[in-house]
Amino acid sequence: MTILLLLAALLAGCAGNARLKEVRAFAAEAPKLNGYAELSQRYRDTYQREQPYLSPAADRREQAIDAQRRAAYPDLVAIHEAVVAYLRTLGKLAGGDQFDPGDQIKDVAKGIKAWPDTGLTDRHVNAVSGLARLLARIGTGRAQDQAVQDMLRDGYEPLRDSLDAMSTVLRYYDKNHDNEQAIVIGMLETEIPFADSPQERLLAALAKAHRQDKLDEYRLLGRRHTLARQHLQAIRDRHEALYRGLAPAPADPQPAARVAANQAGGTP
Repeated sequence: MTILLLLAALLAGCAGNARLKEVRAFAAEAPKLNGYAELSQRYRDTYQREQPYLSPAADRREQAIDAQRRAAYPDLVAIHEAVVAYLRTLGKLAGGDQFDPGDQIKDVAKGIKAWPDTGLTDRHVNAVSGLARLLARIGTGRAQDQAVQDMLRDGYEPLRDSLDAMSTVLRYYDKNHDNEQAIVIGMLETEIPFADSPQERLLAALAKAHRQDKLDEYRLLGRRHTLARQHLQAIRDRHEALYRGLAPAPADPQPAARVAANQAGGTP
């Protein structure tokens, strides 16, 4: 019997070590989400790029939209900050180290709100808030593998929905990118024929070269959008696989107390 118990403990330890290694590798993928942050900055600065190509009427319209973009930007990047903080904390926990995400991350969701035009809904806002609450109550007294499993289990839905929020916002950035391209290239396509005369040969040549530069820029940006979506999907798939591989959750002897504690944002 003693040999069987030792064997069971050894197998459990091997499974735990393998899981910790997988979790560390998963957490190390966090930098691949940086494309979302970079595209968020580009989205925020859309008007600065569009302004030289706008008619007076379009300029007035785009100024109002620019104000909305800049107001939404902090909430849109807060999603990325919360997800990365979760992944870094998870990776540190799987490595046996403690990691304090800091008061800024713990409080990151307090002021975040939905922006329906971007696809960011209350469900996404609640998911980011859930990650922030989880980070605020990570315990230090549990066995390492069990602590990692608990964090993966408790963070599954908030992280899943936060990644869904990022995916939704990336689709919105795609539409914004297409709209900017239509404005800029449309203006150049309209104006270049008027400069294409013997008297304006130099102006026409410069305008055509500029149009080609902008087309190249938007083509490369399209690839960045595609790469950002691919990286995000890879992390979603890996997160799902880790969650599905968890051991069954132990029975909770005080489920009512645990639910009340979670709702209060504390530990049972």
